[in-house]
Amino acid sequence: AYHVILVELPRNAIENLVSAPAWLPVVVASFLHADVQRAAQNYLFLMKRNLTESSLQSTKRFTRDERVKRPADIKNLFKSGTKVSTSGAKLFFAPNNLGINRIGFPLPRGFGNAVQRNRSKRFSRETYRNFKTYLNTGFDILFLVYPGPENDSFSTRYVQFRTLCQKAGLIKE
Repeated sequence: AYHVILVELPRNAIENLVSAPAWLPVVVASFLHADVQRAAQNYLFLMKRNLTESSLQSTKRFTRDERVKRPADIKNLFKSGTKVSTSGAKLFFAPNNLGINRIGFPLPRGFGNAVQRNRSKRFSRETYRNFKTYLNTGFDILFLVYPGPENDSFSTRYVQFRTLCQKAGLIKE
């Protein structure tokens, strides 16, 4: 079981929390109540799964923890995320305060049949899996691909994703 203690401390007291016991997660914030709740949820998300930036970035696996799954998160990215676009694709992104990247691959309505949709998502997942070691961490990302014969290959998808990440400034320097 995890215990979360929400406290409000002056900024100079935050350095003293480093010596807190490892079994007692402590979340410190002096923001609105909703922000405190979100910070606690993010902290518990990482603590329960023992996730670190290096553990996910060092492997080329695409795990469940790296996916944007909640409909509220997806709607928020479409509504208030930063958008960059290129021919045949768009990228929506926003910081997530988790220390890891989470990504989703939505498709527009009317994107072919189930075989075409699954193939498109498979290309997108593989592109991200191969490219994620070059990305800065701490972002929620949506990679939206539009239908068309020019977008139906892995090499095209890789070029689109790389171009969008460069435009967005998500690539490590």
